[in-house]
Amino acid sequence: MADESRSRSAGVFDIRLIIALLMGVYGAVLTVLGIGFTTDEDMAKSADININLWAGLAMLVFAGVFVLWAQLRPLTVPDNVESDATEEEAVEPGH
Repeated sequence: MADESRSRSAGVFDIRLIIALLMGVYGAVLTVLGIGFTTDEDMAKSADININLWAGLAMLVFAGVFVLWAQLRPLTVPDNVESDATEEEAVEPGH
């Protein structure tokens, strides 16, 4: 117990990475739909803007920003938080 202020990274459990994964998957699907499966009728409905393509690209950029954020500012979980919780559970109720 030389260093009680140690901390570890949240890693895969960082909610920013989960959000980035979901947005990235949806963004990739919309981008593929926008590039390959857009008809002239679809373009006419959306004022000649390829909505699927632009929304997909925006979602991919959003996912990239979240991954970059998680890499540059990782969450840290102090080790002593877990030990404090177990100490509180060990105390008998009413004392």
